[in-house]
Amino acid sequence: MALLQISEPGMSTAPHQHRLAVGIDLGTTNSLIATVRNSIPEVLNDEEGRPLLPSVVRYLANGHAHIGYKAQAEQSNDPKNTIISVKRFMGRGLKDIAYAEHLPYDFHDEPGMVQLKTIAGIKSPVEISAQILATLRQQAEDSLGDDLVGAVITVPAYFDDAQRQATKDAAKLAGLNVLRLLNEPTAAAIAYGLDNASEGTYAVFDLGGGTFDISILKMSKGVFEVLSTGGDSALGGDDFDHRLFCWILQEAKLAPLSDEDTRLLMTKAREAKEILSSKTSTHIDAKLLSGESVHLQIQASTFVEMTQNLVLKTITPCRKALRDAGLSIEDIDGVVLVGGATRMPQVRKAVSELFQTTPLANIDPDKVVALGAAIQANLLAGNRAAGEDWLLLDVIPLSLGIETMGGLAEKVIPRNSTIPCARAQEFTTFKDGQTALAIHVVQGERELVSDCRSLARFELRGIPPMAAGAARIRITYQVDADGLLSVSARELRSGVETSITVKPSYGLADGEVARMLQDSFTSAEGDMKMRALKEEQVEAERILLATQSALSSDAGLLSEAEQSTIAGLMNQVSELTNQNDLDALHAAIKALADGTEEFAARRMDQSVRSALAGKKLDDIS
Repeated sequence: MALLQISEPGMSTAPHQHRLAVGIDLGTTNSLIATVRNSIPEVLNDEEGRPLLPSVVRYLANGHAHIGYKAQAEQSNDPKNTIISVKRFMGRGLKDIAYAEHLPYDFHDEPGMVQLKTIAGIKSPVEISAQILATLRQQAEDSLGDDLVGAVITVPAYFDDAQRQATKDAAKLAGLNVLRLLNEPTAAAIAYGLDNASEGTYAVFDLGGGTFDISILKMSKGVFEVLSTGGDSALGGDDFDHRLFCWILQEAKLAPLSDEDTRLLMTKAREAKEILSSKTSTHIDAKLLSGESVHLQIQASTFVEMTQNLVLKTITPCRKALRDAGLSIEDIDGVVLVGGATRMPQVRKAVSELFQTTPLANIDPDKVVALGAAIQANLLAGNRAAGEDWLLLDVIPLSLGIETMGGLAEKVIPRNSTIPCARAQEFTTFKDGQTALAIHVVQGERELVSDCRSLARFELRGIPPMAAGAARIRITYQVDADGLLSVSARELRSGVETSITVKPSYGLADGEVARMLQDSFTSAEGDMKMRALKEEQVEAERILLATQSALSSDAGLLSEAEQSTIAGLMNQVSELTNQNDLDALHAAIKALADGTEEFAARRMDQSVRSALAGKKLDDIS
């Protein structure tokens, strides 16, 4: 089992020197930065003593930007240039963004990640996130009085390769040295494990502003092992806000709104949601630019009812994560709550009922991820104190595989494999004299490549010409500690090799990771039947090629009647190859194999006679 490094190479610290490292929770709604001082993790506050930095950026005509609270205060007045919840755009194309038609932004839709048109020019989610990260970095350097060695930045466990790469790009743009990308639930477990000396098997329920994660972790004697992970990358507190926003529109009978009024009411919806987490009712009052006024009262019970299906959407991934870990609810020793959205009473009630225990929430759910990241950053920077010896075992959320003949997806690294890790499989050529091999890297749980996500394509060239199946090509997949993939291919006889670091194109659809898993469960039987058919079709093509090659060189060993019979059998296989009758195709392949058995024997006899011709017994003994 692969273990994460405790200290990066070349970063061991001298006894008198403490390297400054931080943990950053780059959140959908708010972001935080934390560090370890005197062996105690703590969140670094801004100049006014506030721990949270709103993840909001407002662009100005002079090219400058307001970040955080000042931008948040201006969002209703300048919605087109004030970007909120940018985390939901990371690694996404426009068609993948939920509620895009309700958002006030002018999108610039090009291949790849979506861009936003602002008064300061076109901005990408990476640039916007970088400005949030740069603000946090400056906040930390001002507080700590020195430059940072590096940072651990947290990401949702269900972030795919595109989203993780976008996060690393944003950090680089912000001038940060990324020591590690760390899954948010794992960061929370670190904070609880060390602060409370917890041991056992825990579920980490992380419902943030834009994403939901569930992870099952085992903590014992300084070892943090992620057993399974699941979630929904398109479910978070923003969705609860949107439900309440739609309720306001319906109750107030409002006509289509301006961008300014839309942002104002979304802000009012979020404020009401937060109040209803501690009160039984609240008022929603707003004066719109259109001249209309909104005066509504909402009961907490009404809010619970309208968001019940959102709460239920968190339960299915929890059950799947338990199944993946091979555990039952009785095996869970505790549940950790992470994310501001877990403050909603209906969420806590659902979690309590599912896991049959009162969730742990004694560490601020807004801060726990940043605190855990700070602990990991401190160790990676080489600041390990005596007795502070522990290991972290994380996993990948989706299987990584390769396309094989017939459009089949062959899994190389299965999901929930511990990272970092490397796995290799050997493949071969399909045709005689083949000198190149196209390699298609895919991600997902389905049997067919068309149902998985394409990550990369590259070619291995320079393979010496050989008979089909003679080449031995080892393809190695390596996943680093950040969950990012590299693939290499090597032909073992000749030593020819090539490799690629997978830099995925941005634009994976919201919820596609969760959908991939859901589809793999609901369509497993159909997938297996389709896989069996594809494999039989590949076998049909192989036997047709082999038979045609044999006929081309040795047809003289057959009578015309025998040639006609074999041709008929080949036609039958060829016709059935393009149909979906697995049993009929299997029978036709068997008939062709049986029908050419005598031909194969004659070819073997001829080969032996040719090899022995003109030789004495002593020459071959």
